Amino acid sequence: MPAKLLDDAAVDAFLEGAPAWSRDGDAIRRTFQAPSARAALALIQRIGDLAEGANHHPELSWVYDTLTIALTTHDAGGLTKKDTHLAACIDDVLEG
Repeated sequence: MPAKLLDDAAVDAFLEGAPAWSRDGDAIRRTFQAPSARAALALIQRIGDLAEGANHHPELSWVYDTLTIALTTHDAGGLTKKDTHLAACIDDVLEG
């Protein structure tokens, strides 16, 4: 059974507390500039480890020192608590 979709109010509340993320259709997205390409690659590994642990995998784009991360729950057809939880964990990595 797919996870329950978040309503707009829940998504808006998350975004209010996580201003680095923005809504992009049925996903949330964040762009982060690392100090270097090597640092960005290390962050990808850490995000990948989080994703594996959560069994929930983001879309990642890496261009030199810039990462773009998108989260959605495909089997639910939109945003769920899985997305907001993983986004918060990713924030801890990026801002830690």
